[in-house]
Amino acid sequence: MYLIVIVWTYVTLMMAVAEATSPVGTVLGAIVTFVLYGLLPMSILVYILGTPSRKRKIKARQAAEQAAYDAQQAAAQPVDAGADGGVVDPTPASGSVSPDAGGEAPAAAQGAAVAPVRKEP
Repeated sequence: MYLIVIVWTYVTLMMAVAEATSPVGTVLGAIVTFVLYGLLPMSILVYILGTPSRKRKIKARQAAEQAAYDAQQAAAQPVDAGADGGVVDPTPASGSVSPDAGGEAPAAAQGAAVAPVRKEP
């Protein structure tokens, strides 16, 4: 891919030099020629051809982040005492408790202290 970019940049640079040194050419015309025939198409080509490598890098970074998160979660889990009969603490080492650790249904009905909302007659 980079060989194409290098060769096309060389070709457009030579076109720009020919434009600038021509008796009827101008330096502004050479700059426009180099940008419009060289830099713009090559930047689009490099962007399109670089998409698979960008996706691989993103997936590798996400996999590394997930592995680090999994390792952190595994380190926070309590260790079973095993044969020596020790008591296992059900809460994680950080002291936080799962949201559903209360043992109640997540959508439990509210108590009688809350009156229903009705329209007045």
